[in-house]
Amino acid sequence: MTGSTFTPGPTPSTVRTGNGDVLPAPAGWILLPPGDAALTRRVKAAGEHWVVQEKKGRKVFSRGVWAPKDTIRQIKAELAAERSTEQFAKRKASAANRREKVQTEYVEDFRGAVLTFLGFHERHASLANSLATAVTTHATPVGSGTVARTKRIPIERRAEAAVIAWMRHQTTGYDGMQIQRVKGKRREVRRLLAQRSKELLHRYRRGEPAAAACPLSGALAAPLSDGGIRP
Repeated sequence: MTGSTFTPGPTPSTVRTGNGDVLPAPAGWILLPPGDAALTRRVKAAGEHWVVQEKKGRKVFSRGVWAPKDTIRQIKAELAAERSTEQFAKRKASAANRREKVQTEYVEDFRGAVLTFLGFHERHASLANSLATAVTTHATPVGSGTVARTKRIPIERRAEAAVIAWMRHQTTGYDGMQIQRVKGKRREVRRLLAQRSKELLHRYRRGEPAAAACPLSGALAAPLSDGGIRP
């Protein structure tokens, strides 16, 4: 069962198969916890191992890899030796610089896409810039898990979805709503709130004066209510 995938078992030293059977970890094996991608890749490539994953909602989380203890210890020692060299340090710094450059460019591109989606009348240019900055700041950090980080849809659609998500959490009462646990109900509520947000954006696109109690202006003038919102 080299490279087989399981779910966590009822005890720390067991796994569960897709059929529900519980298997004990082989003698001499230990669980390598997730977190070191290079180490995990090498352990998997070295030979026999069991991958342990757990699905929660739509997401699948790694719970580690079972493999022979001696294999894991040997690969750990090899990696530690490699990572202690000056050459490795230079490669790591170079890679970090490349990632930072790519991230900076993406943030600029995403903010431009948000401004294009907003398309506010010139009289509301300042508001558009503030909203674009707020949405971009929230949505673009690496690892944020927001729609801005996906590559499955064009950046234009990512920008639109990120704006609507930000407005749902910051300009409506969505976070405090008691929504019935009925299939499709939450999706229906989100759709209705999205329509309200789009109507508000249309008023700014037409150049209409901002209302005294405009929820968008109020949200941008106040601290964000939730730094961890998700689209």
